[in-house]
Amino acid sequence: MKSFCLVLALFVSTLTVVAQKKIIKTDQAPAPIGPYSQAVEANGLIFVAGQLGLNPQTRQLVSGGFEAETTQIMENIKAILLAGNLSMSDIVNTTIYLKDVANFPKVNEIYGSYFTGNFPARTTVGSNNLPAGASIEIAVVALRGPKRK
Repeated sequence: MKSFCLVLALFVSTLTVVAQKKIIKTDQAPAPIGPYSQAVEANGLIFVAGQLGLNPQTRQLVSGGFEAETTQIMENIKAILLAGNLSMSDIVNTTIYLKDVANFPKVNEIYGSYFTGNFPARTTVGSNNLPAGASIEIAVVALRGPKRK
């Protein structure tokens, strides 16, 4: 009987974990260009898909070069988080992909302006090729505080 109760408890807890997956989407950020979601929440962690410097309305790369792309990416991330009732201060981890690592100082300047301290952990990776001819792609993970739904 104890074995049955343990198996039943594990089964129910597994169902609870699966039931807590939630898709976050907004028209204030570009719609995905493939079979993925803008963001997925699972057990309080929000995984925002890698964002490119795409204009949300046209779904085209913004003009103005690297700085314009980076700013648009950060605005897209901010919009997705807002749709999930979150803010930039909820980001705990960031992964940045750069086509040209020489742009690292520019990334620091623009990226850093979106935070007021207590920066997220971050990894920056050089990449030979990014989707849509982009110069930069940024993905983030955020953590929902206990009082936000």
